Amino acid sequence: MKVIKNYFYNAGYQLLAVILPLITAPYISRVIGAHGIGIYTATYSTIQYFILLGSIGIGMYGNREIAYVRDDKTKMTQVFWEIQILKMIMVTLAYGSFIIYLTLMPTYREYMWIQSINLVAAAFDISWLYMGLEDFKKTVLRNTLVKLTSVALIFIFIHQASDTWLYILVMAGSTLGGNLTLWPYLKKTLGKVEWKKLRPFNHFKPTVALFIPQIATQVYQILNKTMLWGMVSSDVAGFYDRSDNLVKLVLTIVTATGTVMLPHVANAFHDGNKAAVKQMTAESFDFVSFIAIPMFFGLAAVGKNLAPLFYGPEFKPVGLAVCIEAVIILLIGWSNVLGLQYLLPTNQIKIYTHSVVSGAVTNLILNLPLIYLLGLNGAILSTVLSELVVTVYQLWHVRKQLEMHQLFLNTPKYLLAGFIMFVVVLGISLKLTFANTFFMILALGCEVLVGALIYGLLILLLKPTILGKAKLILAKIRRK
Repeated sequence: MKVIKNYFYNAGYQLLAVILPLITAPYISRVIGAHGIGIYTATYSTIQYFILLGSIGIGMYGNREIAYVRDDKTKMTQVFWEIQILKMIMVTLAYGSFIIYLTLMPTYREYMWIQSINLVAAAFDISWLYMGLEDFKKTVLRNTLVKLTSVALIFIFIHQASDTWLYILVMAGSTLGGNLTLWPYLKKTLGKVEWKKLRPFNHFKPTVALFIPQIATQVYQILNKTMLWGMVSSDVAGFYDRSDNLVKLVLTIVTATGTVMLPHVANAFHDGNKAAVKQMTAESFDFVSFIAIPMFFGLAAVGKNLAPLFYGPEFKPVGLAVCIEAVIILLIGWSNVLGLQYLLPTNQIKIYTHSVVSGAVTNLILNLPLIYLLGLNGAILSTVLSELVVTVYQLWHVRKQLEMHQLFLNTPKYLLAGFIMFVVVLGISLKLTFANTFFMILALGCEVLVGALIYGLLILLLKPTILGKAKLILAKIRRK
């Protein structure tokens, strides 16, 4: 039951973390315009490279290491401070590199200085400690307050295109504030630390091992925006960012299982319970398929009308991009289970690294011709193909460790239900066209409701095994 509660805590927060910016997005998109969004996207994607350098894989590594030693408070305290000190040192070096970068590349310098608050925030991010402890409640409640405050600040202070710098400040400041709110809990969570016994650089090599796949992952999460900025314009980079945000809104619900299950699986693996590890992986894979497939089909059906309605007519190109990108909800959902929930907790870092590096290389190779030929949609297509490579690579390398039949037992049923839902919802979407915004929103709501009802009814008819598991969980909840 703890895993289920943590999933809903994490899914709720991750969804909120994406929803709140999207609530402000229609307002921000219209106030600072495509050019302002482009500046934000270009500068934010750039600072992410330095955050990546400063973090060097510590998030996933720290989560796993804390999960290994969480039953020994003394050992956990030592591990936490060793990892955190290493992170502080690396972020300091990354900030020095950032200053050098600004002297060589002064484009949008004023905006870049404000974005550097995100780099400072990375130094104080200790969420990996609470994730390793499977204590998601603290992170969710404290950061929710900070996120809500940032939304209020946006509506209060940002009113015109010249406020782009203020928008960046609010977004970066909220990240720093959210990270700082977790520090007061350390006193109760950790024990007394013996500073002389700390050996932070003992963790350097294993964090670098996880740093490599993170670099690769960032290539097709950030490089696309950077290349669009350089090859086309910052405005088109902004279009990519808006498309990505809509898709990630849905994807967040799917990948929330990864953060929750990683420490749980790591702890089971550390105790030598391999059967439990395989069982948890299979159940998680099936659950992700169950929710990712209708979300992918649903977003693909309504995306073309949703994007311009949400962001404004200026962002019409985002509509088709969302429809193309929607498939990564399923691909990343699967690779999240195999990579973050199985390969990393079971210390198969090499396979995980090779998978994401393969995806990154694919992305890099395809980006140049596809962006040149198709612009925005070329970058989106490159992302989709890269995620496909990652997922197929991981499936191939775990095929002898996990039972493929068990992983995909119910997938054909989910796909059939999802496809029928897609056809019906797309047909409705193509026929219903309204000039009035209110009726467009109403129509979109009806499409989502119809899609959910169709998928739900078909699942009840097809009777996948997940329904039986859901009944058992509900029975346990009632007994409690």
